[in-house]
Amino acid sequence: MSVRMVNIHKVYSDGTVALRGVSVEIKEREVLGLLGENGAGKTTLMKILSGFLKPTAGHIYLGGKHVKFGSPRDALRQGIAMVHQVFTLVPNLTALENIVLGYESTRGFFSLLRPIDYSALATKVEELCSKLGLHVPLNVPVEKLSLGLRQRVEILKALYKGARILILDEPTTFLTPIEVRELLRFIEDFRESGGSVVFITHKIKEALKVADRIVVLRRGVVTGEIQSSEATPELLAELMVGKEVSFDVIFRRAPEIKSVEPVLRVEDLWVYGDLGVPAVKGVSFEVYPGEIFGIAGVEGNGQDELVEAVTGLRKVYSGRITINGINIDRSNPLLVYRAGASHIPGDRERFGIVLEFSISENSLIGRQWEQLFSGSLGIRWRRVRQYAEEIVRKFNVVVPSISAPARALSGGNRQRLLVGRELTRNSKLIVAVHPTKGLDISSTAYVRELLAKAREEGRAVLLVSADLEEILQLSDRIAVMYEGKFLAVGKAEDMTPEEIGMLMGGIIPERLRSNRAIR
Repeated sequence: MSVRMVNIHKVYSDGTVALRGVSVEIKEREVLGLLGENGAGKTTLMKILSGFLKPTAGHIYLGGKHVKFGSPRDALRQGIAMVHQVFTLVPNLTALENIVLGYESTRGFFSLLRPIDYSALATKVEELCSKLGLHVPLNVPVEKLSLGLRQRVEILKALYKGARILILDEPTTFLTPIEVRELLRFIEDFRESGGSVVFITHKIKEALKVADRIVVLRRGVVTGEIQSSEATPELLAELMVGKEVSFDVIFRRAPEIKSVEPVLRVEDLWVYGDLGVPAVKGVSFEVYPGEIFGIAGVEGNGQDELVEAVTGLRKVYSGRITINGINIDRSNPLLVYRAGASHIPGDRERFGIVLEFSISENSLIGRQWEQLFSGSLGIRWRRVRQYAEEIVRKFNVVVPSISAPARALSGGNRQRLLVGRELTRNSKLIVAVHPTKGLDISSTAYVRELLAKAREEGRAVLLVSADLEEILQLSDRIAVMYEGKFLAVGKAEDMTPEEIGMLMGGIIPERLRSNRAIR
């Protein structure tokens, strides 16, 4: 059944205009790619279709019939469901319990007096898993599943309840290359079975690979609609950002490092995770001046705990960490900063930006103790405001004013503010964790250029990313982390994307087993 959204407007209560008369059609047996930068309105448009938001104006037609959705339940009754980028699962419930959650309310009052027959439900779900090729361990709590398996649970939850139009919001964010291929295979099979998929993404190559037709949004309006077979990356990029964009950039590699002391040295590091089990298991490496050392891996394999140990946010169980020769393995973030490190955290709202603080106040975080900004009478706010204005100008941060709260900024501009603050510090080591995660094409290119420039200035960069393209573009050496260990470490030119993808899934390719250049 086809869907038409006609002249959709959305204005939020704070006056933000998210959609400006968007019209789009989703055809039966079609994969529609919804492409655009952050803040373009992609997710807002699909939240309206799936009942999470109400439009300010406009109409929705399902099979030619005018419909209105007051809630996600209303949309699901019509076969429309959305799988969000941030999963909505109950962590301590099993996969099966999450999939059938809400089933109780569909059984009628007297049926509620009888216990739910989970054995019968498991049989039905297993049949659905086999039919779709989406296998998950049904009796395992969701909190113990990988992010890829959690996404499968979200999809199964929607399809178990009858969804025939499936909306996937940035679905490859947390997946390995192998899991991405499996997801694309499922999408193809689902379409062949008569279903329709809306694939929300800001990744152009991804849209070209999966979609039959692509609709491009920019600043709340449709700037283009084209069949994937007729589209090119250059054309789509121009529709997204309004200007030409270069692709397949490989930034300058660092020359061979000889007789130079590393800026960061990590030796036999063991770190425990929140659940009280080892998350980092005997990891050792060095990062040298003028080098980008990339750590690739699917999230949840110890990268967060490793970075938190290096930046003083997590206790080290055993091992040694030095920055510029200073031992910091029993340190705290302030002392790590003073040792010469900057930190671009992966979770900017938790560790990097305070949304209630102003732009000026956020520019000061981590530097308030410096003499430049602190005097005998307290903070020198005039200097802080001047510094904030310099960051905004130099790093192209789009802000209403430097007095506005960080909450008023888009995700891309929050990241630019954070990157600007950390890179303007006179630091010898930059720890950058998923620095472009969730950013649009222009913001992504800008942040990567800044990290490459930092390397050219002779600074050491520890880059942690689940984005294989990013790791290959920027890194001089690459380590692949899996279940708390480095499965391989080598020069970027000695490792292929396919090999890195296999390593991210825990598989060591035969060639690398015998290659002495890779350890």
